[in-house]
Amino acid sequence: MNLDFNNKRILITGGTGSWWNELTKQLLDAYNPKEIIIFSRGELAQVMMSRKFSAYNNIKYAIWDVRDLTRLSECMKNVDYVFHLAALKHVPVCEDYPEESVKTNVTGTENVVKAAKQNNVSVVIDVSTDKACNPINVYGSCKSLWEKIMIQANDEHSSTKFVCIRAWNVMGTNGSIIPFFKELLKNSNAVLPITDIWMTRYFMTLEQAIWLVFKATQHCFWGEIFVTKMPACNILDIAAVLSDFYNKELKYNVIGIRPWEKLHEELVSEYESINTVESDNFRIILPMTKRLETQYKEYPKMNESKYTSNDELMSKQEIKQMLQDGWFLDN
Repeated sequence: MNLDFNNKRILITGGTGSWWNELTKQLLDAYNPKEIIIFSRGELAQVMMSRKFSAYNNIKYAIWDVRDLTRLSECMKNVDYVFHLAALKHVPVCEDYPEESVKTNVTGTENVVKAAKQNNVSVVIDVSTDKACNPINVYGSCKSLWEKIMIQANDEHSSTKFVCIRAWNVMGTNGSIIPFFKELLKNSNAVLPITDIWMTRYFMTLEQAIWLVFKATQHCFWGEIFVTKMPACNILDIAAVLSDFYNKELKYNVIGIRPWEKLHEELVSEYESINTVESDNFRIILPMTKRLETQYKEYPKMNESKYTSNDELMSKQEIKQMLQDGWFLDN
């Protein structure tokens, strides 16, 4: 499937976040969409985004919630493509308020599927998370069900196609570890809180993330979960690189892994690996119930039994280069 966003109406749920600000920018730079609808419930964030994109007259802002099916369906009228990322995603908040996580992350996703089918949307592109793979927390469990709702939607009689992209940690997003460490190191020779000296995570720049979202959606058929191939890094190594940049002695305190955290993140589980193929940039988890053997018959099977963040680690020099590429090493 070759997606063409020119002269198309595009709806972005949760559209004011870091991801979708960059997505909106790249859509406007590379294409000529008829209209981009930013669908979210954050008034201040929408005001700030409208100021950022004030030069464009093809962006519409809708202050509604994915929990409201009626409003969501109304907003999807004559929409061609939907990018879905509206979520409660802060892990501790979801642990404290699991019922709210279910309402937004599960019921909200069901509403996106229903509204898309009601309005004959062409394609829904769902951005999931590595925490959906073998989940151990509320957020991950909700996102795992979120993925299954999206994939199963392809089995029903509908002209709408649904595809998932299993994402990772994007550097510099709100509440993430890199700006947190930077703020501590800028102001003092702080003792950095490290959960575990062996903890690893996937990281990528925002520009790279959106480019891969486009690349996946341009090559999808229906029901796949696209997982980006990427190296990971040790969290302590990130702390060391940032400390060195600010000419500070590396000081850290091991605070221990929280009950709902993993030492290493997973992007493809052992169970999923048996139905996973590989391309240059992705491991592609094929749907179990709707076969795509013909479309992917030339793709090699995934050799590994699973795909985790401690498989291939970046060196400190590679981490430094990654931070430089993302403009995170500044004064």
